[in-house]
Amino acid sequence: MRLKHFSVAFGLSLYKAMGDESRVRILHLLWRNQEMCISDLEQVLDFTQTKTSRQLSYLKNAGLVNFRRLDNWMFYFIKDEVVDLLQQQLSYMERDPQLVKDQKTYDTLWSNRELAAYKLQNRYWTGTSRT
Repeated sequence: MRLKHFSVAFGLSLYKAMGDESRVRILHLLWRNQEMCISDLEQVLDFTQTKTSRQLSYLKNAGLVNFRRLDNWMFYFIKDEVVDLLQQQLSYMERDPQLVKDQKTYDTLWSNRELAAYKLQNRYWTGTSRT
């Protein structure tokens, strides 16, 4: 489901959410990388856990992001309904030096296998179980 029309109230919450650099940086990373957990965002953006959680909570309450839980990990992603709208907004900022730096940091950490998603994906042992 995609947004075709939205209310003034949703428009206000959207633009208020986009009015903070931290939230724009988070949205850009989520848009570029589909989903990320809090610890990955903290590491890439060099934010505290409190700041990251607070900004994600704001974005969630604004109706822009959602999450899925996998064990103790929370993976955040942009909601399907607003992905086209945010893509249009974020594509105009694609060449911003800070956003480019954030994505390069993410790519470096991913290539070094230091992100939580990779650790979580590979932590399960697939050998035979004991009986």
